Amino acid sequence: MTGRLFAALLVLTLAFRSWLAAAFPITGDEAYFIWWGWRPDWGFYDHPPMIGWWLAALSTVSEAEWWLRLPVILQPALLALAVYWALPNLLSGVGEQRRLWAATLVLLAPVNVWNVFITTDTPLVYFSVFSGLAWIRAARDDSRRWYLAAGLLLAGAVLSKYFAAILGFAYLVDALRRRKRGALAGVAIAYGCTLPALVLMAWWNSANCWPNFMFNFVNRHGDAGWSLKTPVLYAVTLVYVMGPPVLWLAWKNRRSASADFSATTLPPPGLGTLAWLPFLLFAVLAAVKQIGLHWLLSFVPFTLIWLTLRLQPSTLQKLGLFFAGFATLHIAAILVASRVPLEAWQKTRLYDGIVLSFEHRAIGRELETDRKDRVLAMDGYSNAVTLGYNLRQYVAVFGEASSHARHDDLLTDFRTLDGHNFLILRKSEPGPDDYRRYFRSVGVDSFEVRGARFWRVKGEGFDYAAYRDGVLAGVRQKYYAIPAWLPQTACYMCDRYFSGEACRR
Repeated sequence: MTGRLFAALLVLTLAFRSWLAAAFPITGDEAYFIWWGWRPDWGFYDHPPMIGWWLAALSTVSEAEWWLRLPVILQPALLALAVYWALPNLLSGVGEQRRLWAATLVLLAPVNVWNVFITTDTPLVYFSVFSGLAWIRAARDDSRRWYLAAGLLLAGAVLSKYFAAILGFAYLVDALRRRKRGALAGVAIAYGCTLPALVLMAWWNSANCWPNFMFNFVNRHGDAGWSLKTPVLYAVTLVYVMGPPVLWLAWKNRRSASADFSATTLPPPGLGTLAWLPFLLFAVLAAVKQIGLHWLLSFVPFTLIWLTLRLQPSTLQKLGLFFAGFATLHIAAILVASRVPLEAWQKTRLYDGIVLSFEHRAIGRELETDRKDRVLAMDGYSNAVTLGYNLRQYVAVFGEASSHARHDDLLTDFRTLDGHNFLILRKSEPGPDDYRRYFRSVGVDSFEVRGARFWRVKGEGFDYAAYRDGVLAGVRQKYYAIPAWLPQTACYMCDRYFSGEACRR
């Protein structure tokens, strides 16, 4: 590996990711977070506010899709450069070749090749990786300055996503393993830095029905339970996210040290804990819950660094060449898929959602006449925010929907819509009695775009009282059964619709 080759890989992957970000339409999750940026707040329904703040800042410059995706486009390159810069500061004697290979593995890790989508994990990965590198440096030097840096970056991770708790727990385990007073003081410093972030989140949640707690710990786990399927899926996901050979090579070389160092040279303190403890915790969780691929991304760089420091140069080179070949395969597959007609996906259950994203202009034309002087809505939140993003008009959620649709509860006050006319777009045919009780009269028709059929429900004269009793009362019981031990200063659901009644379990 040479510096020129690494630079060439950096440029080529950036070029591909930039093209993909410009070519691929905004997805439902991305549209959701972009709406956060358009309506910034101190908190949001299901996650902490960091990605909303980032997008609010980016939107002041441009709303171009490639621009809003810029932080994630640049992420693999910036992480690779950070690893290259950090290694000699974490471990003396590391050679140039090993630094370049470590950076290359991070750059070409499978998900890093194609992931250009905005998620709450975008800031989480930045803050977690930089915090972890600072922690390892602090552990090496027993430096309070670096423990402070690790803690401030951990606070950024806490404001990004609740999985930051896993990184904080890894710091505690590492400090206990090292059994040094300075390490425990470092944990106290790092944890202390997160207190303002935690106070902010508690303050906002207590005034907004504790939505972060309800979503992450109660409402989204209806499918949780002991399963043989989810551990297998986690194992497959882990193999893919790491790169297929990584787990085997890690096990094979778990007790070896790099040939670059003497037998008395130890690996950087803390690295092994950060490299493996999070994945062990996810393995325990996988027994009852499906683990998302994106949940793992914050910790992969530490594993790749750990492995890089243990492989012989010849094995490291073979691993790097595999990563390059695997990345090329991904790029080729995406380029081929981009040339396939949209109708090739018509037999999949995702096709109507694909059409909604790719053919939003045609759908907008179909709705143009009917949506004038009507409240535009859909029956699911991902579809609603996707349509709303493309039309640059907020689209409400009509009906109960799911736990993932509850952010609309913060934004839409149905009391103010009493008597209004609605246009509700659906991807499935509505039942004959789905809407009649909520409107004075209802009309239904459909249209087709690229072989996908959509239904228009035109409701005249919205009956708020009937909707409160028929939909909102059920939503309140199902999603706002807040434990009594959580203090509340306000709750939009009960304060708006059920005055004098508390949202309590």
